[in-house]
Amino acid sequence: METWDAIRSRRNVRVYEDRPIPRADLERILEAGRRAPSSQNWQPWDFVVVTDREQLRRLAGVWHGGSHVAASAATIALVAPQPEDARQRDWIHYDFGQATMNMMVTAADLGIGSGHSAVADQDLARRILGNPDTTWCQSLIAMGYPADRPLTPIQRPNRRPFDDVVHWGRWSGGPAAQ
Repeated sequence: METWDAIRSRRNVRVYEDRPIPRADLERILEAGRRAPSSQNWQPWDFVVVTDREQLRRLAGVWHGGSHVAASAATIALVAPQPEDARQRDWIHYDFGQATMNMMVTAADLGIGSGHSAVADQDLARRILGNPDTTWCQSLIAMGYPADRPLTPIQRPNRRPFDDVVHWGRWSGGPAAQ
């Protein structure tokens, strides 16, 4: 798939077929996350890949909206260092957003659906994932082959109109003030 098609095809998928994702595809997705840009090339992330069905069921309990994690073929936990201050926490969120999108677009390119999940219960996540106390699980990305329909470019995305979102030069949409 071309990059533009992968971007247009990517959607949140939370219902998956019951089939594994080949390790080579998971490694490509993880490499895309590893290659994401980060503030000052900090690369604050570690990724924990979970494919064991019982571990996925338990991991789904870290957030009330994470039930799709239990049915995923694989879920990637994005683990961050404990931030030293609010500024560093903001960097983590921005950098992890870039890594997340890289992985989700790469997954879409491979025909693999993904759906992100928050993590509310850090203690439970730590018990399941085994990450050290000096870290926290920033988010999860559940992945699997879509059970409802394949990933194809979405012709009419449910998005605000282009001209409502894009402003050229100034907020008003007109040319920049002289």
